[in-house]
Amino acid sequence: MSAPRSTALVTGATAGIGHAFARQLAARGHDLVLVARDAERLEQVAEELRTTYGVQAEVLPADLVDRQQLGRVEERLADEARPVDLLVNNAGFGLKKRFLDNSADDETAMLEVLVTAPLRLSHAALGAQARRGHGGVINVGSVASLLPRGTYSAAKAWINAFTEWAHHEYEPQGVAVMALLPGFTKTEFHERMGVSRGSAPDWMWLDVDDLVREALADYDKGKVFSVPSVQYKVIVAGARAVPTRVLQRFQSLGRR
Repeated sequence: MSAPRSTALVTGATAGIGHAFARQLAARGHDLVLVARDAERLEQVAEELRTTYGVQAEVLPADLVDRQQLGRVEERLADEARPVDLLVNNAGFGLKKRFLDNSADDETAMLEVLVTAPLRLSHAALGAQARRGHGGVINVGSVASLLPRGTYSAAKAWINAFTEWAHHEYEPQGVAVMALLPGFTKTEFHERMGVSRGSAPDWMWLDVDDLVREALADYDKGKVFSVPSVQYKVIVAGARAVPTRVLQRFQSLGRR
């Protein structure tokens, strides 16, 4: 009998970075569990992956703001009979307005998706993976985590701290944890926020397939952080060295 293929669960799998992860993981031979809110679009992506790559693709519609629906994803990750070898915490959204111009409910919903969902899903995945002695988690963060950009940046800074801790905590048990820190990327993310491509110079916009390809290569190497592209490596190095009060003057730098 041939060994079973590994399975990856990707949140926010119908568009952008999540869709690119799903396609590239399928191309590597992973079966997929696809999570997003839109059930119809999920099934379209699943069928695309089945047809193109010959993998199994399970759909799991869920709004991660809803704790009951989030719980179904947690249960799937914890299912020892159907192990998930890699979790990609990608789902997310941003708010264009400033903090006090958003409602507290909108800010809380964003926090639920950017922090609470990755925490709970990682808890479920890491528990099962640590018991098996292998597995991994990729958390999609942002270069905004290093910049003073309000609650979105604060949430992504949490991702950095959590990932770095989890990487060192679970690496001895055979589990890899990495954070991907993209910058401006050519996806639907900024369009949904109403942010135009003209909001940043052309050189700052990354191709999503190149970004994910580099991220997976960094994951294979066991890195804690993946910063795609030379230009963003320079920006990240600068952001770590420059005082916050100076960074606050450069509010045009993007969120993701």
